[in-house]
This record gives sequence, C-alpha cells and structure tokens, in this order.
Amino acid sequence: MHVSRLSRTLGGALLGAALATGAMTVPAQAAPSAPSAGRAQAAPVAVRVIRYDASRAAEFRAAVDQGAQIWNQHVRNVRFVAGTPADVVVYADDGWPRAQPAGLGRGRVWMGRQATAQGHYAPRIASHELGHILGLPDRRTGLCSDLMSGASAGTSCRNPNPNAAEIAEVERNFQFGVSGVRPGVTITERAPAAAR
Repeated sequence: MHVSRLSRTLGGALLGAALATGAMTVPAQAAPSAPSAGRAQAAPVAVRVIRYDASRAAEFRAAVDQGAQIWNQHVRNVRFVAGTPADVVVYADDGWPRAQPAGLGRGRVWMGRQATAQGHYAPRIASHELGHILGLPDRRTGLCSDLMSGASAGTSCRNPNPNAAEIAEVERNFQFGVSGVRPGVTITERAPAAAR
C-alpha cells in the first residue's frame, strides 16, 4: 500500500517537472484519414513541444506565428506553441534577420527590418529563421522551393514552406537529437551585394 502511494506521488512529481521544463514529449495526433484496405496504421510519434515568445517581435509577430504554424503543419515530431517560459525568443531590430540556436529547439531569432525593407517576404523569413532553431543550416541554392536558401531566392520568392528534404531533416534531427548548426553561433546572411 505504501509503495503504491509512493509510486503515484513520485510519478506525479516527475510529470509536473517534465511539463514545467518542456522536456515532455506527447503522442502526435494523426490526421484522420479514410480507412484503406491492407494499409497499416502509422506508429505514434513522440512530439517535442517548443515554446516560443514573439512578444518582442513588434510588427513581425503575426509573421512569426505564421512561420511556427507552417512548421507545425509540415513536421510530425515537433510542435511550436506560443508561451513562456520560452525555448525560443524572437526580437525585431533594424539589422538583417538572424538566428542564434542554443541547442536543438532552443535559441533566439531576430526579425531584421533590413530584409523586409528590401522586399523580402516576412513569413518566409520567420519560417527560415525558425528552421535554424530546428537544426537546419543555410543553403544558398537560389531556389524559391528551398526554404533554407533564404535571401538567395530573391525578393520575388513568397514561399514560406519547407521542401520534402528539409522536412525529413528536421524529423531526423529531433528523432536522433542531432543538428546541422552549432549552438551559440549566430547564423545570418549578409544582404545581397546589389542591395547594400
């Protein structure tokens, strides 16, 4: 009897600590689909919840919320949730957009006004910078279909969505606890030469 009560008390304390630190993973909710003959159900996926605070993002707050939702729609094992204490804090300033990951799913993002003043699309910037927090490096391919190509895709690019390879990389990052970026290093693109 005492062992059972002790187990429940310890279990409750551990659950509370996990919720308070954001370390808890929860099963992903699979989207309802029509039953298919002979198709196996996908195994539940553990979801890492990342709390973000966009209260200091000024005029970019809606774009940051949109960027978070874009990632939520594309990846299964990560979920951005607005709240504090935050794993990711987003700021606005007059510089170039940048991110400083502090570890996988943690860090700071700056939504720089210099890029939007040049005509770059704020939701793409937000989604791109959050991609760094999810462990993705810059890849200056110049392709609008590559979210992590960033400013190299030009100001006409309005695609805020990650491509299949970027989605798969984020899934692997969180499945195996790896990252393509170094913690503590600020990731930024310089403004294209023609725009300086």
